[in-house]
Formats: sequence, C-alpha cells, structure tokens
Amino acid sequence: MPPAVRRFSLALVLGLLVSLPRPIAQGLALPNKPDSVKFAVIGDTGTGDKFQYAVAEQLKLAHDRFPYTFVIMMGDNLYGSERPQDFVKKFELPYKPLLDAKVEFYATLGNHDDPNQRYYKPFNMGGKRYYSFKKGNVRFFVLDTNYLDPEQTAWLEGELKASGSDWKIPYFHQPLYSSGMHGSQVDLRNVLEPLFVKYNVNVVFAGHEHFYERIKPQKGIYYFTQGGGAKLRDGDIADRGLTALGFDTDRSFTIVEIDGKEMYFQTIDRLGKTVDKGTIARQDTNGAPAATAPAAAAPAGPGRSGRGGGNTGPGDQQGVLPGTVR
Repeated sequence: MPPAVRRFSLALVLGLLVSLPRPIAQGLALPNKPDSVKFAVIGDTGTGDKFQYAVAEQLKLAHDRFPYTFVIMMGDNLYGSERPQDFVKKFELPYKPLLDAKVEFYATLGNHDDPNQRYYKPFNMGGKRYYSFKKGNVRFFVLDTNYLDPEQTAWLEGELKASGSDWKIPYFHQPLYSSGMHGSQVDLRNVLEPLFVKYNVNVVFAGHEHFYERIKPQKGIYYFTQGGGAKLRDGDIADRGLTALGFDTDRSFTIVEIDGKEMYFQTIDRLGKTVDKGTIARQDTNGAPAATAPAAAAPAGPGRSGRGGGNTGPGDQQGVLPGTVR
C-alpha cells in the first residue's frame, strides 16, 4: 500500500474512533437495584441538531447499563416549528431506541413550547397543562410555570396534601433558584416554595437554563436545573452563592435511582463523562434528615465544570453539599 494511502487510511480510522459515542467513561455510580425507581432527566432538548442526537446516544448507552423505565422532560421540548415532521426530527428519531424499548416520556411545557403539545401522545400529558403520576413510592407533580394561576396552585396543594407517597418530586421549566442568565424566578418561588416546605418535598427539577446546576439546599430542599439536553450557554453560571456544583461547558443529562429513603443521582455529559453524582436522604415528616450513609460525591471535571468551590460557605467542601449529600 503506498504511504499516502496508508496515511489516509490511518487518519480515517482515527477519525471514526474519535467520532464514535463513548459509554459512561467513569462507570455507573448508581446501585441499580432490581426493584428501585429508575428514571432519566432531560431538558431544553428539541433542536433536532447533532448535539441533541449525541446526548440521545449517551442516554441510550446509559439505558443499556441502567434500565430506567421513564424520562422526565423539563420543557422546551421543540424549538421552532412544530409540524408533524418536526416531532419526528426533534423527538421520535433521536430517542427512537428508548421508545422502541418502551421507555416512557413525561413532558412539561417550556416557554418555547406550543401548549398543544399536551395532546401529543408520546409526551404522556393526557391533554393537561399540569398533571401528576406515580412510579413506585414516588409521585411526580408536573407544573406549567409559564402560567401559574391560582387554579393550578390550588390543584397542586390538593395533590401534595393527598399524596401518601414517600417521595414527592415536582418538576417544571423555570427554576426557582438559578445562577444563570435568566436567574432565580422569585415570583414563582414565593408561591411554590411554601407548599414544598409544608408538604415535605425533598427534591425539585427544572430546566430553562442551558446547563446543569445543583443548588445548595434551600429550606431543606434540593433543587436541580437540567437544561443542557441540546442547547448550551457556555460559561453562563455566575457566582451568586447558590451553586453546589455546576456544569456549563457541554451538554448533559441526569439519571436517577430511588430506593427506599435514598435518591442516587449521576449527571453525564455528551461524551459520557460523569460530571456529578451523589445521594440524597429523604426527610421524615418532622423535617429531620432521614438516616443514611452518604455516598462520596464525584469530583467535577476541569474548568468551569468544577464550579461550586467559590460558592461554598465556611466549612463546606468544593462540589459537596452539606448535610445528607456528599
């Protein structure tokens, strides 16, 4: 084989190897118990571009090792036009391996979403702007924070009060606490957080900001922003004293496992690298932390993915939540 051809062939092979999706680079950090509640969290996904498809491939690889049964979507499910072919390009094709595996998706509405998405059957919204559903010992409360009217607030309180589930997890689009461009949604917080505290909510998920951020506990509640499923605002996380750990240098998603009184989480980037992991202990009804043996937190990657050190308080460790999460 002539030298020029050999060089071309080697370059082609190396290029293919670099472009191949890599599995979770640092291994699965969750217990993967047989009867636990397993799910994934994605947000701000509906671009239909190569980044959405790359994250979708990592979601599939994660599912191969950690068979989660459903995905919760933080909104902005489709950007731009919403013709039938757009639902194919921006949802059905990237997530086809998961849909074929009977993984269910439960969407909330973002500010870029047409409210008629609630009638799209694969989003499992049942024609409603807000709804709840139960998986094992966990009940999820899916809110429409684009328009949080008194009727929705009254519905939420009734659902929280009536729920006998061990875990109560609300999720919606706009975050109540954020260190990004949009910032904390204080008006929403003033309405929702008192209900979360009153009814012993432990964990809340949101999107809207195009990165991943784990907030320091606020009134005993752990807030996660997962809006990096396709779009990215590189370097957008500011030092506002809120961040336990942030990742704003690439796209990402989060996988979660709930077993008894413990919730395990792992956030993975577009290339399969773990950027955050940890364990949260569910609070008892008296507000005291449930007993648990905390798991070690993952060190963040280099650069901005390690945000959190400048935001820690006295005695806190970088990338480590005080209390029951480490």
